[in-house]
Amino acid sequence: MSVHPIIAALRKHKAGTILIAAQIALTLAIVCNAVFIIGQRIERVHRPTGIEENDLFLIQQQWVGAPSGDDPAGAEKLDAKLREDLAALAALPDVAAVTPINSLPLLNSSWNGAVALKPGHGDFDGKARTTYYFADERLMATLGLKLVAGRAFDAGDVQHRAFRDQSVAPVAMLTKALADKLFPDGQAVGKVVYFDGGSTPSTIVGVVERLQVPGTGSWTNSFTWYSSIQPVRLNANFSRYAVRAKPGRLAAAMRAAVPALYKVDPMRVIDDKDGVRSFAEIRQSAYRADVGMAALMGAICLVLIAVTAAGIVGLTSFWVGQRRKQIGVRRALGARKVDILRYFQAENLLIAGAGTVLGIALAIGLNLLLMKYFEMEHLPVPYVLAGVAVVLALGQAAVYGPARRASNVPPVEATRSV
Repeated sequence: MSVHPIIAALRKHKAGTILIAAQIALTLAIVCNAVFIIGQRIERVHRPTGIEENDLFLIQQQWVGAPSGDDPAGAEKLDAKLREDLAALAALPDVAAVTPINSLPLLNSSWNGAVALKPGHGDFDGKARTTYYFADERLMATLGLKLVAGRAFDAGDVQHRAFRDQSVAPVAMLTKALADKLFPDGQAVGKVVYFDGGSTPSTIVGVVERLQVPGTGSWTNSFTWYSSIQPVRLNANFSRYAVRAKPGRLAAAMRAAVPALYKVDPMRVIDDKDGVRSFAEIRQSAYRADVGMAALMGAICLVLIAVTAAGIVGLTSFWVGQRRKQIGVRRALGARKVDILRYFQAENLLIAGAGTVLGIALAIGLNLLLMKYFEMEHLPVPYVLAGVAVVLALGQAAVYGPARRASNVPPVEATRSV
């Protein structure tokens, strides 16, 4: 089929042709970037944290009238209270393990710093940003972390110190991602690192496979898996406990935890809403914005696709109505129904093709703007190609109905007056 008659016919309908081509281009640009954003959000929501999330919950509480812990005597009193709480929780029949902890993955409450191979604050190779976790020897059993090198903490490694105390534990564990960053040769165990530009060395005794940082914002993208673990019980007038329930006993363990703590010491506050939360609730809260964004982008894509399809159907139907006599003449001269159908399909494909060329340029331009202002990554080529295929298929599907009606115009239309 020659395209010259199609181009000649489109020149008589310049406004409609330009409108549909522009609509297709805009739809392609927005849909490609929106689907890319949806894919990124879904990937974030489903990325593994490195811990066994089932049957895990967190307790946050604050003592009333307790010392601040800024002096040694106050820190000792607070540590005694903390150990009493741990013993009470561990004694519950539905609890498998418990550890004091400063945060959990996805909790959005973090203690961040830097780890390096040399002391001091100089800018040198072998330095990385990190998030600190503080826990005791029951950390591995409670969180279900997987050890890939070295050993876990034992009771002799664990210290306790005031919350504002900046001292560093003599031993530490790192995630594999952070260990590989600092020691590309893969031999991190037994090596020495320095935290926060200090001069006190800390020896790496073990490496865990994965432990995500608590933060979920884009500012953590560069160090999402760079976690450091120190064997320390932090002493303050508030505390957090990570608790692992026995399989299938999560609800029972959560119900029993609060009364057990109040029995040990009623002079405390445990919030009814956030005091005791399962890790599933923490995950849902952390990614609520991502899920909402994905849903919003999905709705925008559906609306744009529907509007574009409706525009193609409406404009083609209008053109068919205007060309009934012309179609009748072609039928009278021997054109078959399939020839008329192919003509309108080819005409729409030509318009959609021009729109997709413009849409590719717009998609790339929009992606560059998002990269500049919203720290978005480069739009992958497969997303653009998939968008082109979808838009072209959408155009052909949308025009099929009006094109089929055009093919059913009888030859007798050629003899009727307009």
